[in-house]
Amino acid sequence: MKEIVNLLQEKNLIFKSLRPIEPKTFGSRKKIEIYLGVDLKKYYACVLRIRKKSRILSKEAMDLMEFHKKLELMNKSKIKKKYIYIQAPLCSKAKALLQEEKWVVWHEE
Repeated sequence: MKEIVNLLQEKNLIFKSLRPIEPKTFGSRKKIEIYLGVDLKKYYACVLRIRKKSRILSKEAMDLMEFHKKLELMNKSKIKKKYIYIQAPLCSKAKALLQEEKWVVWHEE
């Protein structure tokens, strides 16, 4: 948790609250970290963190965007800000797809 908070502070993002959500609550077995935060302007934000060795393709990017929709249903509120921090090889089409859907993508291999 401390790692993601430090990363967000480096990106000048400060949240009033940031709580982790288990992927199991959405019926997923993916090894992904999901956080729901409230920023200083009182907007909800979804932060996803992925660490793996295999490449992330556009099909998996679609699955990641589904987490955002499920999180909105669980929270019963619109989530305005969407951030994803990827520590894996990323397909250029998957990155373009995420950015097209208004995700802020931070990529590190």
